[in-house]
Amino acid sequence: MHAWPASEVPVLPGKGRDLRIHDTATDGLVTLDPGPVARIYVCGITPYDATHIGHAATYNAFDLVQRVWLDTKRQVHYVQNVTDVDDPLLERAERDGIDWVALAEKETALFREDMTALRMLPPREYIGAVEAIPGIVPLVERLRDAGAAYELEGDIYFSVEADPDFGKVSGLDAAAMRLLSAERGGDPDRSGKKNPLDPMLWMAAREGEPSWDGGSLGRGRPGWHIECVAIALDHLGMGFDIQGGGSDLAFPHHEMGASHAQALTGEFPMAKAYVHAGMVALHGEKMSKSKGNLVFVSKLRRDGVDPAAIRLALLAHHYRADWEWTDQVLQDAVARLGRWRAAVSRPDGPSAEALVEEIREALVNDLDAPAALAAVDRWAALQLDQGGTDEGAPGVVSRAVDALLGVAL
Repeated sequence: MHAWPASEVPVLPGKGRDLRIHDTATDGLVTLDPGPVARIYVCGITPYDATHIGHAATYNAFDLVQRVWLDTKRQVHYVQNVTDVDDPLLERAERDGIDWVALAEKETALFREDMTALRMLPPREYIGAVEAIPGIVPLVERLRDAGAAYELEGDIYFSVEADPDFGKVSGLDAAAMRLLSAERGGDPDRSGKKNPLDPMLWMAAREGEPSWDGGSLGRGRPGWHIECVAIALDHLGMGFDIQGGGSDLAFPHHEMGASHAQALTGEFPMAKAYVHAGMVALHGEKMSKSKGNLVFVSKLRRDGVDPAAIRLALLAHHYRADWEWTDQVLQDAVARLGRWRAAVSRPDGPSAEALVEEIREALVNDLDAPAALAAVDRWAALQLDQGGTDEGAPGVVSRAVDALLGVAL
């Protein structure tokens, strides 16, 4: 599966600093010091609907991570999946009377267009669950053969008891996990399971649903969590720098994925930091496909909204914060974009060297994009009010905003 084209990232003078970021597993800031190649895995979409603002906010957060690392003169090995076979996709395809493969391809293509418009840097590997199946089957067989998985009516479940570190990603107790499991795709009430929290690794073929040859597992399709584990281990290995996604993935998805990987390899942890973006609400409720309260990036673009303004609207909120999308949020972003563009359109201006360092410092401090925006606001206000004599300053500001914030002025 191919990703989307990369926008050019300007190279800034000097060098950025190492990123300090919040790790869900320790509930504190950690300073990441990757080697020459920083490794990040971000969970992708289930393509049964278009990209909404909640998606965009999540991928914007991890785009900032990449930009901070690139500013340290490192390479970035970024991997993202597409869950192109799963119950929600199959249910939507049946509801709309469309082939599930065609639906997945259509929505994945639209996602690529949205990511390109928003100047999100693409992953090096963009892998669909279906194409990952040949690598998933041997992992499930290994877990089963090692006693970390068991069969129940043809389905294969992972035993959470096989991982002594189970629970260390989310930090939740068993009761909270059980509630979230039921809400987020698990089946804690299925009889016959060794532990209500045990997640499915391989679903035996169901009539009328797609299935694949699973070797000794029989025909079926993979569970959600093992999909990402197979892709991450294949392309990044254990101990990569960041596992990322929305905060609703901390449990069960990232918790279960970590346990799968640790049971497979005997190593801990799967990722050095588990980083989660907040949720975006609309009309007082979390924006989600199940609720239908969505603001689509593609719809905003069709309505003539500049993608740079959409990006500024996202950047105005700290990535870990839960916030609400409103007309005012977008209006403020459009106005800010206009001020910034007016400021950099002049041939000279106030010195920008200190501003570049302010943006860098804000972003390495747990991706504090609102502080970075405030710094650019101050420079723009000074430029529009008093001007300056540094001929290169507007160009420096334009390149810094592009390189570090992904906003083209």
